[in-house]
Amino acid sequence: MAIPGTDPEPGSMLDLVLTSLDEDQAQEVICIPLQGKSSMADYMVIASGRSTRQVAAIAQKLAERLKQGGFGNPRVEGLPAADWVLIDAADVVVHLFRPEVRSFYNLERMWGFGDAAATAVGQA
Repeated sequence: MAIPGTDPEPGSMLDLVLTSLDEDQAQEVICIPLQGKSSMADYMVIASGRSTRQVAAIAQKLAERLKQGGFGNPRVEGLPAADWVLIDAADVVVHLFRPEVRSFYNLERMWGFGDAAATAVGQA
């Protein structure tokens, strides 16, 4: 999956994350490069699911794929409610939201990476 301004190497953790989100039909996937801006991770990925059930399924599958891909056992928080699920895989942090919750918290703006710096996946 190509991301303008961010070219994930095939087989990288970021590539696995973005491919998994695409396969599970996550919506409005945004990748924010954090290298040199934060020490918490190299990338933050934000995506939406249509329902709590889809958000939970996307999160569970992604965590399993990361483990199977040899990227360790990511920390997953927020699964019981599945309104906002955080998957911390060290180098890549993924936030999965229901659309209403995503617009309420608006992480893209909170990180000061308005629409120009955050890169929408699949839009060139």
